[in-house]
Amino acid sequence: MHLNPFKRDSFGYNLLIKRTVIFVFGLITWYRFFRINSTRIVGADKLRELPSQGVLFVSNHQTYFADVSAMYQVFNAAENGRYNSVPFHTLFRPKLNVFFVAAAETMKKGILPKLMQYAGSVSIKRTWREAGKNVNRAVDPKDIENIKRAMETGWTITFPQGTTRPFVKGRRGTVHLIKELRPVVVPVVIDGFRRAFDKTGMFVKSNGNLLNITFKEPLQLDFSKSNDELLDEIMVAIEQAPEFLKIKDE
Repeated sequence: MHLNPFKRDSFGYNLLIKRTVIFVFGLITWYRFFRINSTRIVGADKLRELPSQGVLFVSNHQTYFADVSAMYQVFNAAENGRYNSVPFHTLFRPKLNVFFVAAAETMKKGILPKLMQYAGSVSIKRTWREAGKNVNRAVDPKDIENIKRAMETGWTITFPQGTTRPFVKGRRGTVHLIKELRPVVVPVVIDGFRRAFDKTGMFVKSNGNLLNITFKEPLQLDFSKSNDELLDEIMVAIEQAPEFLKIKDE
């Protein structure tokens, strides 16, 4: 497929370079997800019915980068008409209007995260934690505008908990954006990545793991409800509510 070498995405990233970055990282992660480990994808056929923009994927979070890389693989396959499986050839025609929300400090840690920014990172400054310490600061309006731009021009991945620790309460900022922009909200549940990769998701910790990615039906949210009620619905959908911890302990 011919790609205009001068065309840029909504954040000004050159699409030819972006495509190359996605391909190179995809080449590495595809081998990790589908050869030295195995990946089971459930519900990806639902992607077929989604609009090309205004879609927000809300997911639990187990590593900094492996989770989002795996979702990129599934989206690339869907772009090529393949669902619930990711053939190698789909790396050559990636979906280019995919973005993911990430902490700015995470994206600055080393050359690889900085390169991954070109794949579609929407970097934000966390309002509650930085450099391992608790902080309390106002939301940067530029961060909000960047997330809005991503959601209005493509598919966006966000992790409402803002941490890789399981069963942590979600952040209300996600709900504020959902109420304002009214995107299609698709819950995603991932599992197995914590066993297979280190916390960053850059390094393989063990082989032979089953990685699971489950896409659920878009949420039918009642916007007359309070932010806390909507957040609770999202946390149930991504299986991070307290009752799921009890089930796990049993």
